[in-house]
Amino acid sequence: MTATSSAEIAATPPDMLAAIDMGSNSFHMVVARLVQGEIRTMERMGEKVQLGDGLDSENNLTEAAQQRGLDCLRRFAQRLNGTPPEGVQIVGTNALRVARNANQFIARAEEVLGYPVEIIAGREEARVIYLGVSHTLSDDAGRRLVIDIGGGSTELIIGERFEPQELESLHMGCVSFRNRYFSDGRITRKQMDKAITHAEQELLGIRRRFRSIGWESSVGASGSIKAICNVLKTLKITDGAVTWNAMEELRRRLVDMGSVEKLSDLGLRPDRQNIFPAGFAILMGAFQSLNIQELIYTDGALREGLLYGIAGRIQHEDVRERSISALQERYQADQNHGAAVEATAVAAWEQIAEHWGLNTPTDEETLRWACRLHEIGLAISHSQYHKHGAYLLHYSDLAGFTQQAQRELAILVRGHRRKFSSSIFDGVDPSDLGRLRHLCILVRLAVLIQHSRNLEPPPAFTLQPREQGLLVTFPEGWFDERPLTYADLMNEQDYLAKQNFVLELAGG
Repeated sequence: MTATSSAEIAATPPDMLAAIDMGSNSFHMVVARLVQGEIRTMERMGEKVQLGDGLDSENNLTEAAQQRGLDCLRRFAQRLNGTPPEGVQIVGTNALRVARNANQFIARAEEVLGYPVEIIAGREEARVIYLGVSHTLSDDAGRRLVIDIGGGSTELIIGERFEPQELESLHMGCVSFRNRYFSDGRITRKQMDKAITHAEQELLGIRRRFRSIGWESSVGASGSIKAICNVLKTLKITDGAVTWNAMEELRRRLVDMGSVEKLSDLGLRPDRQNIFPAGFAILMGAFQSLNIQELIYTDGALREGLLYGIAGRIQHEDVRERSISALQERYQADQNHGAAVEATAVAAWEQIAEHWGLNTPTDEETLRWACRLHEIGLAISHSQYHKHGAYLLHYSDLAGFTQQAQRELAILVRGHRRKFSSSIFDGVDPSDLGRLRHLCILVRLAVLIQHSRNLEPPPAFTLQPREQGLLVTFPEGWFDERPLTYADLMNEQDYLAKQNFVLELAGG
């Protein structure tokens, strides 16, 4: 399933919005109202699930971990009930990025919730976190550094006002560090030093780049950082701000305490105590590596960023359109030709969408974007350029797109020419297979009809579904002036026949 489209939302703009962040440590939900373009939070819910702790030696989520997650989602589902689908976004982060059986859990989660569930890439997670943070802070000039320490990953962003400039997601989190350095509940100087050094090693790859750009203020946006702020305040080391000297003092006190069991004396909740030293070590590593002097905490995070993303699409400010345009520019795609292919594909889609079950705006968006990007692989090589284009779409960081949405675009670009083999759809969920095959056929037909590249408007053709295929009728005489297009379509009949799809041509 892919992200909800702007066209779908525009039809009946919802006033209730909801976002769920299925993190490696905790699941969070926020429900809000959209009032005259402003988001007003109505309710927040959060539960410690520790999904990342349920990864076995082969990176499969155990049944117990899945049940913890599903039990939490059942409680969330009651609050979601009745919220329009276009106003809801539910995402998974690092634990589900890593889990080999993530699709199994997602299918079960979708059944419980009744809404699509998606996995977002690390840098997309960082972008959305920054979006949430930037909307909850004052709109001050100057760059800010944002750090979010999750259960399985840590996101770092440099941005100014509402625009991120540098995005990074590192594979270290409070759950993974807890398991590696503090699994026995002891807090020793040796283990703390090892954990901080490990964090500095992870940061080494971005240290020079981030420090050369610089920032005027630093912000933390996670439960781990909130807990550190609260402890510093409880101990009266600071008023809640995190400073270099405060971190050094807290480091000394944690080692002196020697055990997570004693952390209750600092006012920490029981479910936060065993991961607190790990979160501290990661933040201390960031302070030392990036030379941070002071950091404040803000409530804005991933789930708030998701809400602002939904609101942006409602107000026709879709970051995905910017991502598509940037790809066209970066790889010097022929945008006029892409627009001609898009117009032709949409003209076909409008006639067949309802019968083929492709009549959602999300289907239309996927089709349009694939047409615009179908030739980006030419920037690498003409030979096998459809495969190069698919690779770029699959592995690029595309702001606003989930991993599933990128995979679907990659499939359509990979399948837009030459052999139409079943291998194009390897790994596709069986419930999405028919949909993607049909979208791919529409792209293929549009590319062939526009093969001459003379930017003609779509012909006055008609499409009629057949039990095992499609009848396409062209205007009389159309093929007489386009013999090469006719030859292309005849070859296409052979390609599609290998997948038991019958393309019939009439008229022309």
